[in-house]
Amino acid sequence: MTKRNDKREILIATAAGLFWRQGYATTSLADIATDSGVPLGNIYYYFKSKAELARGVADIFVAETEGMLAEITVTDQNPRTRLKLLIEKLSNSLKSRVEHGCPIALGIRDFRHESPEAAGRAAEAFSLLIGFIGRELGRSGIRPSSALGIARNAVTEWQGGIMLAHGLNDPAVLVESFRRMERLLIAGSARS
Repeated sequence: MTKRNDKREILIATAAGLFWRQGYATTSLADIATDSGVPLGNIYYYFKSKAELARGVADIFVAETEGMLAEITVTDQNPRTRLKLLIEKLSNSLKSRVEHGCPIALGIRDFRHESPEAAGRAAEAFSLLIGFIGRELGRSGIRPSSALGIARNAVTEWQGGIMLAHGLNDPAVLVESFRRMERLLIAGSARS
């Protein structure tokens, strides 16, 4: 049982990396088999299709986002500190985002046609981030509708910064986005 789960997790992790770096459409199951070390024929034991594998990748996005938010939540109770920690954690992936873009956004785009369920599941990662930011801003005294708007603006700033930094191959663009995001969230949480 453990071996089955280990191979399944290896296949999902390998697919996630390849989908991110090469794109979903151009990554074949043979590519995943080669990179994972799992024979091509065995992939079908774990996944009936590439679309089903995409769902496993989307589950990773959600699980990693949940894990990051849970870690932030137990670290500190202060909303401002939590928001600063979130920005810090998001900025830790600056280099890879400049090189390859955002794996979540790319997954949503690439999965949409062949695996709409996986695209919807991947989008849940953004919903989790927006919800977390909105709740923390709300805890600092901001009205829920305003907090939600600020949260969406912050995630939009982050994603736009990733896209532009990736397109221009310029990390400074994303660094600037993190600064604007921090001003937006910390100024928002200071209104209480």
